[in-house]
Amino acid sequence: MADQPDGPTRPSSGAYIQHLVLRVRDLGAAHDFYTGILGFEQCAELERDKFPDYKMRFYRGSAERHHDLALAELMDPSSAPPPESPWQMFGSTPGVDHIAICYPDRDSWLSQIAWMKSQGVEFRIRGNHGMTHSAYVEDPDGNGIEVLYNLPDEVWSGDVNAALNHFEVLPLDGPEAMVDDTDYVSFSSANN
Repeated sequence: MADQPDGPTRPSSGAYIQHLVLRVRDLGAAHDFYTGILGFEQCAELERDKFPDYKMRFYRGSAERHHDLALAELMDPSSAPPPESPWQMFGSTPGVDHIAICYPDRDSWLSQIAWMKSQGVEFRIRGNHGMTHSAYVEDPDGNGIEVLYNLPDEVWSGDVNAALNHFEVLPLDGPEAMVDDTDYVSFSSANN
């Protein structure tokens, strides 16, 4: 019988992104965007007496989770390089391309994109992926934010690769930017 290894032979499966921490130039401006525009609630803040050198706030989209997002203000915001502006998909600088913020269903997503437009938020990209319908915007620090809702599993689960490679470009402004067609393209292994 062959020797058995003494430890694990591969990483564990089932990992997922639990939360995101963003470094920001202006904590107040970032706070206003993530709460007032995207609808997160602040649920905590580092206490100044315990962490005198750091300004950091924590946010969540639901009280069912302790936090989804944290914003940490740079210790010296004036030393930060300027953001890539305007944000563009597949930009020219290393780092995070965009952050996807998912709303629980189509109706809440439609309300969200209408809210963003009413607040003067500019869509950078608007379109339908094979597994989500999305609007891309940028936060005050130039980070790309994808605001989306997930399509039903049966639409994309037959061929994830094809669904991920599908993209239908939609208008950025006017009433057409707010239209959401529910005649979803369906992806199955038979479509290949």
